[in-house]
Amino acid sequence: MEYLKNVVTLQFSESKCNGCQRCIEVCPHGVFQMVGKKAAITDKDLCMECGSCQNNCEQEAIQVESGVGCAEAIIRGLLTGKEPSCGCDGESESSSSCC
Repeated sequence: MEYLKNVVTLQFSESKCNGCQRCIEVCPHGVFQMVGKKAAITDKDLCMECGSCQNNCEQEAIQVESGVGCAEAIIRGLLTGKEPSCGCDGESESSSSCC
């Protein structure tokens, strides 16, 4: 399942990755895969910004602002009955910045 395109806050530092595969184990949407001996992002737009990968990465190779961007936009849209918006268009009431 993809959410909104190009809004996720997920950042990954391949140079810090030690190949432990924890991000692959904990990610509910398969955002990471092994490429050689290190993790890599398969599709950033699959990320729901839950923060599991960051919380389990002992090397601090992953950063994501959980509860912002796409995940927040979808929840806000469901609660208000409006189309989800991450705020990148300047029209969202969200205080989060995803760009």
